[in-house]
Amino acid sequence: MKTIGKLAKELDINVETIRFYERKGLIVQPLKPDCGYRMYGDNHVSHLKFILKAKALGFTLDEVASLMTMSGNCSDVESMGLQKLKLIREKIANLQRLEHVIQHMTNSCKANHDPSSCPIINSLN
Repeated sequence: MKTIGKLAKELDINVETIRFYERKGLIVQPLKPDCGYRMYGDNHVSHLKFILKAKALGFTLDEVASLMTMSGNCSDVESMGLQKLKLIREKIANLQRLEHVIQHMTNSCKANHDPSSCPIINSLN
């Protein structure tokens, strides 16, 4: 059992992050004793690690909440994972398009011999 401060330090997150997850209903806030501090147990640590790992994979907090309720339904989890994978692939494709456009723009700067005119600025106007 540990205080919120020790829990936050152990997981390298802010105390306010834990409180936010409590307000969102992602973790249960422990009862406060008559005197002393709320104490967080191993179940809080595992729930918070789950949330942090899912967020690192790009899941939103709403998606994390859904995942936490789907522990026994692999086909639903797979479906959610495939949807997330589709979004990631779309983002990658968009970033690759941007990369090509900006590469073309910077190449046009290299070929530009007029110091008073910038092809990138001109293309943005």
